Amino acid sequence: MTAIVPDSEARGLVAALPPRVRAFALLARFDRPIGWWLLFWPGAWGVALAGQAFARWDLLLWLLVGSIAMRGAGCVYNDIVDRDLDRQVARTRDRPLASGAVSVRAAWVWLVALALVGLVVLLQLRLPAAIVALVALAPVAAYPFMKRITWWPQAWLGMVFSWAALVGWTEGWGAPTWPGLTLYAGTILWVVGYDTIYALQDREDDALVGIRSSALRLGAHVRAGVAGCYALAVILWGAALWQVRADPLVFLALLPAAAHLSWQVATLRPDDGAGALARFRSNRFAGLLVFLACVTVGTMI
Repeated sequence: MTAIVPDSEARGLVAALPPRVRAFALLARFDRPIGWWLLFWPGAWGVALAGQAFARWDLLLWLLVGSIAMRGAGCVYNDIVDRDLDRQVARTRDRPLASGAVSVRAAWVWLVALALVGLVVLLQLRLPAAIVALVALAPVAAYPFMKRITWWPQAWLGMVFSWAALVGWTEGWGAPTWPGLTLYAGTILWVVGYDTIYALQDREDDALVGIRSSALRLGAHVRAGVAGCYALAVILWGAALWQVRADPLVFLALLPAAAHLSWQVATLRPDDGAGALARFRSNRFAGLLVFLACVTVGTMI
C-alpha cells in the first residue's frame, strides 16, 4: 500500500506561522482547505439553484467565511472527542490534541472563538434560513460518536456536510421547499461516496482500534458502493434541477459533474492510499461543476 499522508501538515502559509499559532491552525485544519470547500459548495448550490448566484454574491462570500469557521470548529470538536482514538491511528497521531501540542482547555477556547465567527455569519441570514442553520447543531454534535456505533458514520457526515444546501436554498427561495430538499438528499449521497474514498486511507488502523466506516463495511465492494452513491446523487440532483425548470436540457448541465465522478470511480484503487486521497480532494472540482449546473438552471427561471 502506498504510504498515506499524515493528517496534520505544516505547509504553505501555515508553515510560516509561529509554532504555537501553527498548532491552532492545524487543529482547525487551515492547512487542509478541501474540507471547507466541501462544506461551502452545497450552500452555494442552493443559492445558485434558487436563481440568486449573482444577485446575492455577498451571501456566497458569507457562506464561504462560515464554511471556513464552522469546518474549523467541527474539526476542533471532533479532535476533542477523538483524541484518544487519534493517538492509535498512524494518520492522525500527530494532530495537535493527540500529540499534546494543544491542551484540551485551549482547544475549547479556540472552538468557541470559531463558533463566534459562525454566529456573525448566521446573523446575515433571514429568519427561516437562520432557523434551518441552527437545527444542524444537534447532528453536528453527534457526529464524532457515530463511528463507535454504526458502520455508516459517512451517512451521518452526509447529513451534516450537506446541510448548507438547505440553508442556501431557504435563504435564496424563502422556504425549504422540494427542490432544496431534493438537492440536499443528493448531496448526502455525494458525501457518503467521497468520504468512503477518504476512509480507505485508514482501513487497517480502523480495524485494529475498532473504528467503524463504510470503507470497512463495503470491503471488496468499495468501488461499487461509491459508484452507487454517486449515481444516485446525480439522479437526485437532476430531479432538483427538473423541479426548478422542467426542461430536458437541464440534465445536460450536470453531464460534466457526472463525467468527473465517473472518472473518480473508474480510476479508484482501494489499496492506494495516496490515490484515494487525490480522488477525494478532486471533489472540490466536482463541487464547482455542480455549482455551474445550478447557476445555469437557476438563471433560466
